[in-house]
Amino acid sequence: MDPFKEHLNKFISVTGEEYISILSFFRILEVKKKQNLMLDGEICRNMYFVNKGCLRKFFINEKGVEQTTEFAIENWWMTDTFAYERQMPSNFSIQAVEHSSVLVIDLESQELLLKKHPVMERYFRMVYQRAYAAAERRIRYLYEMSREELYMHFSTLYPWFIQRIPQYLIASFLNLTPEYLSEIRARLRS
Repeated sequence: MDPFKEHLNKFISVTGEEYISILSFFRILEVKKKQNLMLDGEICRNMYFVNKGCLRKFFINEKGVEQTTEFAIENWWMTDTFAYERQMPSNFSIQAVEHSSVLVIDLESQELLLKKHPVMERYFRMVYQRAYAAAERRIRYLYEMSREELYMHFSTLYPWFIQRIPQYLIASFLNLTPEYLSEIRARLRS
């Protein structure tokens, strides 16, 4: 079954005919590994739903180092929500970690989608609620946990990330240097 249809069905019920109509508001984009979907300073025009692959959102910190703030794998959404809703330049970049297939929707198309299919309001509300709750938990973990505990928690909760995502990106996401992450992993193996 289509991953997006499966995802919709977790939150709302749509008929096959409704799904075809809903899908018509999106375009499908194939993205190569390390290809950028959006760069820092560009107007954030789109939201991305990952059918297959992995995306990351990041910024360049004051030391010139990439700081990953978010990953999106299959059935996850990604955008700079603040910039997207205001159609303004983003402070983030979005890049494919792997070859990816994504559904893309822009704000105008999303508004038309919501008018034609009001049930999608419920879908997006539920997706945003889950994303917000996850962001709240992550902030708390960053404050409460040691770096080693943070890595252990992350690797236990999301073991598939550890296998799929390069170590330097996991380090960036956890706000560690790749060298320090290697030390943590070595300690945990011994």
